[in-house]
Amino acid sequence: MTDKKIDFAAHLQSVEENYKMIQILNEEGKIVNSDLIPDLSDEQLVQLFKDMLWSRAVNDRCVILARQGRLGFFGPTAGQEASQLASYLAFEKNDFLLPGYRDFPQLVKHGLPLHKAFLWSRGHIEGGQYPEGLNAVIPQVIIGAQITQAAGVGLGMKKRGIKQVVFTYTGDGGSSQGDFYEGMNFAGAFKAPVVFFIQNNQYAISTPWRKQTAANTLAQKAAAAGIPGILVDGMDPLAVYAVSKAAREWVLDGNGPVLIESFTSRFQPHSMSGDDPKIYREEASFAEWDAKDPLTRTRIYLTEKGLWNKDDEEDLIKQFDKEILEEVKKSDNAPKQNVSQFLEIMFEEPTEILQEQIEYYKNKEGN
Repeated sequence: MTDKKIDFAAHLQSVEENYKMIQILNEEGKIVNSDLIPDLSDEQLVQLFKDMLWSRAVNDRCVILARQGRLGFFGPTAGQEASQLASYLAFEKNDFLLPGYRDFPQLVKHGLPLHKAFLWSRGHIEGGQYPEGLNAVIPQVIIGAQITQAAGVGLGMKKRGIKQVVFTYTGDGGSSQGDFYEGMNFAGAFKAPVVFFIQNNQYAISTPWRKQTAANTLAQKAAAAGIPGILVDGMDPLAVYAVSKAAREWVLDGNGPVLIESFTSRFQPHSMSGDDPKIYREEASFAEWDAKDPLTRTRIYLTEKGLWNKDDEEDLIKQFDKEILEEVKKSDNAPKQNVSQFLEIMFEEPTEILQEQIEYYKNKEGN
């Protein structure tokens, strides 16, 4: 009888071979995988690029506002436009969005007025008062908590027989949280209609994702929950859309959830609250990721297809900036808050003690 050794290294390698990165449009704006080109019209491609340009314009304005002290919390989104808006394009208005705090571009495109996103950043109660019919919740600040919430929303839809999909986003740091595993496992066990996105932008504040896990990809964490996991080039809008669209169709057919790892980068600080990425990032990495800019590769692609004229872009950016500043003015003109308002919205029906507090503060406020 011969003792045979179990080859753990070979087993690990075989697992990781299932999670190769999907790319369609490379850094030079060239198609490298024609088999997966999504069925998007020329008009849809142009609109997607305009949406990404809009997102970059909003980001640039928000950075200025934050430096002026006119915003509260703001997490820059530059670099993640394809990851955020190409994925969003794959979903429908009746789908339910649970965003993280960096995902306001999707939230605005889903129907939230931009000035309310500014008010949310400032901690104003109107920032959480959503228009009728907007299937979304306010951005989650507790890292990874939206994953368990999405599992619950998805299960509720399934039990009610509602043909909708839940989609939720977290970062690489969120994938290291207990809520991430619990929520994904629960959704997998009950086949909840949820698409989970990990936007792997390389750093959980200052912690590189490679120091958070021994896994070679974050997508492979799906295997433990018995659900499909897929890795996509998050700087490639065509690949992100194709993967997201396929995931939505899989989930809508009753197959249970999907996990998508979008491998992307944030070009700027984690937030505008004093973070300095130059402290924890190597200098060369900035140029490396700048060369992968989703706006650059999409611009090249559309220009070569005869769908885009760079000369028109500056006027479009000016138009976006004008519209953004109008939304800023709306948020500036929002009524001042007082303590009684916070207490009044705590519950649908105030408790007896809460009612006493409301009356106390109204008297102090002169209302």
